[in-house]
Order: sequence, then structure tokens, then C-alpha cells
Amino acid sequence: MKFRRLATRAALLAALSAVALTAFADEIAACATLFGATSGSTSPGGFQMRDGEPVNLVSGAKVVHGRLLVFSDGPVFRAYWQPDHSPEKYVLANAGVNTVRLVSTAPQGTPAANGEPGTAVPPQRVLSCPAL
Repeated sequence: MKFRRLATRAALLAALSAVALTAFADEIAACATLFGATSGSTSPGGFQMRDGEPVNLVSGAKVVHGRLLVFSDGPVFRAYWQPDHSPEKYVLANAGVNTVRLVSTAPQGTPAANGEPGTAVPPQRVLSCPAL
């Protein structure tokens, strides 16, 4: 009986430790942040998910200027970040709360119109940074 209780507690402790370690690893793994280049958002450094929105990738003292491209496929919107003077486009892949991964890929869907979806977001932590 004591062994079973100890084994259960040990398994629970291991699971909680794994969750905490994963959260800590994500904090460490952020290599940059996407910041809005204008003050159009309600959140300091935030930006709106709309085509042409100026958004900068900031990593330490390095700033790479870029803009958002937004495409829609029916009710689904996809946001891409494109560095200025570069043909490369990176989809903002959701990686958690206010956290994304930048994945190089060709845009899917059709360009969004009329500033859609226009959702305001705070600065986004980036877990995978392209070599720029």
C-alpha cells in the first residue's frame, strides 16, 4: 500500500516537473520578438493582424524591419512576416500564448482584403528565428 502511494506521488511529481521544465525551456528558447513598428495597437509594442502592417523582428540589439502579409482561405486567416528587401515569407505558426515560430513557406489562400482580420495582438515571442 505504501509502495503504491509512493509510486503515485513520484509519477505525479515527475509529470509536474516535466510541465515546468517545458515552460522554462520555452522561456529560454525565445530567440527574438515581433514588435509593431507603429503605435496603432492597444498594447505597447503590439500590432494588428492585417496586410501591410509594419512589424519588426528584434533580437538583442539587432532589428530586422518587415511587414505582415495576411491571406485567407474562407474563414481561416494566415499571417506571414516578410523582411524588408527580401522575397522570403515566414508563416506565424502558433506556439503558445503570445508565442510563434517563423516557418519559411509559400503563402496559402488569397490576399485578405479591407484590413482583415485586424485583430490586435501584443508583441509575439519567436521560438525559431531565421538567419537574417
